[in-house]
Amino acid sequence: MTQHLKLRIHVTEPWDFERIAGTAELHGWTTDHADPDNEEWEVHLDEGFDFNERHIGTLLAGPRYVGEHLSRMFDAVAGFPVRLAHRQDGGWQYAFAAMISQRHSQEERQDQNDGAI
Repeated sequence: MTQHLKLRIHVTEPWDFERIAGTAELHGWTTDHADPDNEEWEVHLDEGFDFNERHIGTLLAGPRYVGEHLSRMFDAVAGFPVRLAHRQDGGWQYAFAAMISQRHSQEERQDQNDGAI
């Protein structure tokens, strides 16, 4: 079985996403990275969010700029720009822009500790 690639997604557009969804930081995973021919990755969110009266638990990430490939995320220092789509009416509707990066186990431990009292 293909190892899950754990991701951190920081939504940058729409500008009021954090106010609407309650957070700008999303965490999730994909296995689509295993096939280098995949131009888009389906990302399953650890915790979904509500947007425009709909709950979203899965996003489709694609490169923000023409000619780029999502595998460049592994070379990025502070994240890689992507467009994000959510399912709507049987297809994918692009609605967000974000920065995507790999989430490492040390970051996961820090995220868990941030919630501790």
